[in-house]
Amino acid sequence: MPCYSCGHRSLIRDDITGSLVCDSCGTVQKFDNYETHTGGVNGPQGVFVRVGTSGTGSTLNYKEKKIFEANKLIDDIAYKLNLLGQKVTDIKSMIDNITDGEYGQGDWFPVLIGACAYVVVRNENKTTLSIAEIGDLIGCDVYELGRMVTRVVDHLNIKLPEFDIVTSFEKVVRNLFNLGRVESDKFERMREQGVFLIQCMINWFLTTGRRPLPIVAAVLVLVAELNGVEGVRIEDVAREVHAAVSTCKLRYKELLEALVKVAQVLPWGKDVTVKNVVKNGPFVLRYMEMKSMEKCDGHRKGLHYGGFDLGEVVSQCLRKDDVEYGVEEKSVECGDSRYFEVETGSELSKMGDDGMKKLQLSHECLSMVYNKFLNEASCGKYKEEIGRAYRRKSKRAFELFATDWWNGKSELSKKIFLKQILEKDVGLDLMPPSFVNGCVVVERRRAKINTAKLRIERIVHPWTADSGDCSDIDILQDLHTNKRKRKTPAKGIDWEDFVIETLLLHQVKEEEIEKGHYNTLLDLHVFNSGTT
Repeated sequence: MPCYSCGHRSLIRDDITGSLVCDSCGTVQKFDNYETHTGGVNGPQGVFVRVGTSGTGSTLNYKEKKIFEANKLIDDIAYKLNLLGQKVTDIKSMIDNITDGEYGQGDWFPVLIGACAYVVVRNENKTTLSIAEIGDLIGCDVYELGRMVTRVVDHLNIKLPEFDIVTSFEKVVRNLFNLGRVESDKFERMREQGVFLIQCMINWFLTTGRRPLPIVAAVLVLVAELNGVEGVRIEDVAREVHAAVSTCKLRYKELLEALVKVAQVLPWGKDVTVKNVVKNGPFVLRYMEMKSMEKCDGHRKGLHYGGFDLGEVVSQCLRKDDVEYGVEEKSVECGDSRYFEVETGSELSKMGDDGMKKLQLSHECLSMVYNKFLNEASCGKYKEEIGRAYRRKSKRAFELFATDWWNGKSELSKKIFLKQILEKDVGLDLMPPSFVNGCVVVERRRAKINTAKLRIERIVHPWTADSGDCSDIDILQDLHTNKRKRKTPAKGIDWEDFVIETLLLHQVKEEEIEKGHYNTLLDLHVFNSGTT
């Protein structure tokens, strides 16, 4: 080989270093002493390049640098998630156990850190962090992070506790309204009412099989509306809890529909709809609260709902010191609620049904009360107050305040166990929506199966089949008149009907078709029928 510097072919090997040196110019030839490691780590080594000697004793060592960068990334993500102390140690210990002390680098490692952080927090029975929040922080998809959480739990053989939706709601309320935006008393009422509604939704199975964060957003928006807190939009709350806006709106609608069903027991319950149920919310929640405080001992006291008179519920909401009904509190000396009040449940029970029918005011009594009111008003006693009342009535004719209709003494206002929640009666008993929808789908498939059997029967036995369907008559008329009819798709027949027909023709059991696993059944009985 010639020298790469001078071009002379006078290369000799130095006895000390073993490198090729040009005898003419003395230039050391490059890359002469390098040998490839074809045998792996234990293979032959070069003169200057040796395995495991590059950067020994410093952070430039590959493994030590990898572990250093991994720990630095763990500390950074844990700090952003507000995890300190023992939790960070648990995360590092968990990652060390999973990776056998090798840690790692790449896009997958932050996902593993987020999954371990979620498992550590969830394992302490605290739901201060959600998968959506962690995924948004580390820039990861929720489904990818969920799969990593599943792998971590399976590898470490950990059983995570149930997600605490009540704690998650309290955290969101604290983050949104505990910064001086609302008063402390109103904040505490909103927290209690939200916990009450969430546990009512648990009782109604509206949280079963659903993501918890959209439910938290829906309850928070409703509680803010009931307490007169303005500026709380469901889009903003959904962004705060990292949930889809459409799902939050759907849960909000389901909550309003459930309250409408509860409101049917009110005297004006037939007029309550989804559009005006928020205005009737104070009465509905008051009824639900009193209903939940009833002791389920099997003995019903009184004449009306759940051991108490529903009129008493309305009466308490309409009392003078609780409600402003078009006039100010100083405008009358006697409470207007006396016109809405009824006797207590014990006294009504003594009167019986006949006594209730006889409990009516005569025309003379009503006339005397009205004349007395006119005489007092003509003396100027109420002129100023009535003037203010009419001016205010144009703005609001009827208003209730949360301090009046909310008591907060129900056990559902505080966090309780699931067994205690299911034992409570809040005025409505619902089946799980998933179960109801499943029954509806099964019935729909059953109807499609029966219809498909009739179509098959008409084709196999056209003259003996049931001719109740008008389609057979239409076909016969077309053949008789020899008229060409425009080709139109059959009404009510879709791809599912054709799949069901195919499965029935291949003698698949109807019970299996009702389950709806069409692809599996087609693979087993149709496409694989030749090999069986």
